Parts: sequence; structure tokens; C-alpha cells
Amino acid sequence: MYVGTQVAARDDEDFKVWAQLGVKNINADPPGKPESWTFEDFERHRDKVESFGLVLDMVQLPLPSRPIEQASYPDILLAGPERDRQIDAVCTMIENIARAGIPAAKYNLNLIGIPRTEMERGRGGSLNEAWRWDKADHDAAPGLAGVLSEDENWERIDYFLERVVPVAASNKVRLACHPHDPYTPPGYKGVTRVLGTVEGLKKFVQMRENPYHGLNFCQGSIGEMLDNPREEIDDIIRWFGSRDKIFNVHFRNISGGKLSFMETFPDEGDMDMVRSLKLYHELGYRYMIMPDHVPTIAGRDAVGVAFAFCYGYIAALIEALDNKHL
Repeated sequence: MYVGTQVAARDDEDFKVWAQLGVKNINADPPGKPESWTFEDFERHRDKVESFGLVLDMVQLPLPSRPIEQASYPDILLAGPERDRQIDAVCTMIENIARAGIPAAKYNLNLIGIPRTEMERGRGGSLNEAWRWDKADHDAAPGLAGVLSEDENWERIDYFLERVVPVAASNKVRLACHPHDPYTPPGYKGVTRVLGTVEGLKKFVQMRENPYHGLNFCQGSIGEMLDNPREEIDDIIRWFGSRDKIFNVHFRNISGGKLSFMETFPDEGDMDMVRSLKLYHELGYRYMIMPDHVPTIAGRDAVGVAFAFCYGYIAALIEALDNKHL
């Protein structure tokens, strides 16, 4: 396993910085609208990434974490009239990703985005994302998806997987799906978020089971599903890791748990991230360990500095593990 990043490069200087920091493996998308990406776009993008001495480990399919109203291919989850055409477009994209020599793609199956309440103060006065159910609008109106039953939600996901997983397998592209972030009570905004629980994620990876069908394992999002993240997370990592269902790790920590948490830097939250990394290592995990979200800090390059801290933290832990110092 090795440190990685999914931060969008602001310009070529960011690619240089990652190379200089030793963040060699990255998730990065070609320029332009995702639905317009062609094989040539992926190939040019891979060549550009490699010109900086980096490796393009993963790209994102046009199925983002944003609300369905902002999706490139909304009919996939809305079961709309363009569903089959949009799934075909995703399948073609997977084939093009494989032709370009890119081994993995991440994606989301998200209807209502990433709900959060107001930001809160963290270490040293940083501003951190938070979710407090007691401060949320429990009666928030449904969005474009309307009121959707849990069974219908699963049926739409299965319809997608039935078509897409065989294409990924035949092209040897690992598909890494992100959990729903955060857990929300059943029926919130009209939807029961089936990938917002551990049991839902277990069901998901066993549907259309295939070695190329797994998770973008966001440890922060999974911690948000748990009453006691510190004590519960190990068994969850072990369950998915022992089945080779972890294709990427978002190495994020939180303070709190189910329905009440604040995001933190990896070294300060409630989960023991050193223990977690040792467990990924013991399970034979072999892909990227990357920061996810970071707190908003002060300074002239707040984003760059916050992520650089996380890269260094992860790289140091991996080196200590590799040299048997942990």
C-alpha cells in the first residue's frame, strides 16, 4: 500500500508538488465534462500525469457524490427513460479507461449528496465539516428522486451493477463505490440511503459478486455509521479487507459517531488510525491510502498545506510499518 491523493490539480505546479512530496500515485480526472471523455482524453491525461513521474492509479466515473439534480447521468438512479443509454455510456467509458491503461475507477450512487450542518471549530481554530442530527431539518423536502422505497433503491442499484460489473471484469478495471456519507435515518429527504450502513455495504459487495466489484472504502464515512467508531471499525475493515473488497482507502477520522460527528485530521479523531493502518497492512491491502476531506485552516495555501500534512502523516506510518517499527 502507498500514499495517494484525489485532490484536483489546480495547475501543473500541483503535479510537481506531489512528485516532490513522494505522492507518486494519484486519482486525477481529464479536463472537460466527464460525459464527454473519450479514450484519447484518458490516454492524453495518463501521458501528462506520467510526464511528472506520477502514476494514474484511478479516475472517477461521471457518477459523483453531488445531489442527483447535478448528476451527468441522473437517469441511472432515477430509472428514467435515458437509463439504458447512460449505463451504456458508463460501460464504454470503462472500456476506454482500460484501453488507456488505467486500472481502477471510483464512483458514487448518490441521490441527496453529502448532508452537513454548519461547520464547527476544530484544532487551533480550524473550521471542520460536521453533521448534527439535532440541528438538521428533519422535514427536509424530497428532491428530484422523490419518495423512494428501500427495495426500489436496491433494484435500481442492481440494474446498474448487472450491466456494468461484467464489463469491468472483462476489462480488468476495479470499480470502487463510495459509501453514502453520512448515515441518515430512513426516509430522510424521501430516501433510505442503503449504502449508509455497514449491512448495506456488505449486501452491496455481494450483489453481482466479482473480484472487480468493491469499495472506495471511506473510513470516515463508515465511522459516521457507527455508535462507537473506535471499537467497531476494526471488525469492519477486517470483513471487507479479508474479502478483497477494498480498492481504495479514504483515510479520514472523525470526532463522534452516528448522527453526531465532526470531521478531523487523521491524527486527532476518535478512531485509532495507526491501528487501522496496521490492519490494512496485515490484510494485504495493496492500493492507495489517501486523505479525503481536510479541515479548513489558516494560511496562504490552506488546502495545499492541510493535504501535505496528511500525506506526510500517511507516508510516515507506512514507512514505519514497512520497517516493522509499528
